[in-house]
Amino acid sequence: MTVHRYAGPVLPDGEVRELYVVDGTVTYERQPGAETVAEGWIVPGLVDAHCHLGLDDGGAVSEAETERQAVEDRDGGALLIRDCGSAADTSWIHEREDLPRLIRAGRHLARTKRYIRNYAHEVEPEELAAYAAQEAQRGDGWVKLVGDWISREGGDLLPSFPPEAFAAAIDAAHAHGAKVTAHCFGTAVLPGLIEAGIDCLEHGTGLRPELVEQMVARGTALVPTVMQLEKFPEYAEAGRKRFPAYAETMTDLHARRRDTLMQAHEAGVAMYAGSDGGGVSRHGNLSGEVVAMHGLGMSAEAALGAASWRAREWLGLDGHLREGTTADFCVYDSDPLADLTVLHRPARVVLRGRVVA
Repeated sequence: MTVHRYAGPVLPDGEVRELYVVDGTVTYERQPGAETVAEGWIVPGLVDAHCHLGLDDGGAVSEAETERQAVEDRDGGALLIRDCGSAADTSWIHEREDLPRLIRAGRHLARTKRYIRNYAHEVEPEELAAYAAQEAQRGDGWVKLVGDWISREGGDLLPSFPPEAFAAAIDAAHAHGAKVTAHCFGTAVLPGLIEAGIDCLEHGTGLRPELVEQMVARGTALVPTVMQLEKFPEYAEAGRKRFPAYAETMTDLHARRRDTLMQAHEAGVAMYAGSDGGGVSRHGNLSGEVVAMHGLGMSAEAALGAASWRAREWLGLDGHLREGTTADFCVYDSDPLADLTVLHRPARVVLRGRVVA
């Protein structure tokens, strides 16, 4: 049996320790003869809380392409992925010890002809709850709703379903033991979703102070996908000629994004890092999202915690590298809390006790 030794400050506490990996688990008991693999700053495995394995611009991709995406994410340090909607069945990833741990949300649930082609189950309001129950049983404890999207009839960003349909879908998913999250750019869709007990919001650029207060009271999480929000000007320009009201809405949301998200953070909304890889962003760049969250005004500790120890705990894993926990961690040559760009260059990536990158 090969025993590996790692040494250095172990985040989040930062205590300098000798960490050993024995049979895929962490121990701090000295192991004579252990092979030293790396020394540096040791960070619990990163978490991409908004990613789309098995998806590209045209919809579902092959298993070979899905594997390539997963390896890119893994090599960038993302060892746990909450897949936030995919047209492909990616359940086979669970069988691969060399690929990231995966929590699947099944397929997006969207209004008919109101979302990206080939991505979602496109349904009408009276069908939404049944589909939410179906995806709750197919996924790994999450269901993904498309909360709002451009309405060609209305010419603007509008809710995809009426509040009562959203509420029924959330109740159905909860009844089957699943949590619910939703794509939400604008404001109009948010009150109904929050009141109905949704567990998480994606993007959240339409939040207002009274809605933030409700999120804090209810424990509703937020994954802001900050890198994705930088594309709002492109969306606005693409729709300006045909949908001027939509263009103005997206321009306004972009202009207020920093204040909106920092108000949520400072009020105590639990925020987590998501790259939107496979959606509008490339895979393997969770580190870029952490840097972007810091750029909003979050501390380095808050931004990294949102992609590591706090996110792991949110999704049901141990956030700290305690005695006996599974050895999922990254090692960096210098302190990421002093310079988050260090996250772009992990010296070692250890998954289930194995060095995978």
